[in-house]
Amino acid sequence: AMSKFDEKLDLYTAEAKKLGISVDPTLLKAVTKGLGPAIYSNDSSIVAGSDKSELDRIKTNFLIKKLGLADSKELDQAIADAVQKMGAGNKQKHRAIIYYLLVEKFKKQSVYNK
Repeated sequence: AMSKFDEKLDLYTAEAKKLGISVDPTLLKAVTKGLGPAIYSNDSSIVAGSDKSELDRIKTNFLIKKLGLADSKELDQAIADAVQKMGAGNKQKHRAIIYYLLVEKFKKQSVYNK
């Protein structure tokens, strides 16, 4: 039987493919692992693309604290672009894929090469 983690990873891989996003499986796995238990909760595994406070949290907790980026308008734009890539009408905006897109955008793969 597959682990819950592997099921999630398969889901994200399939979803990315459906969206036309080509992913590096090793990096996607690392980003997904980095999210910890958040991926198992429906609420925290999905990003509400129209919720400003949620997008601000992604900027503060992920881009600034985790990836070590400096706050700028570019960060907000990158988050908006990642959300857009998931599709406006898509209710399943998976946090793991959005974070993956952000890691790639800012070339911060090294954060996960541990």
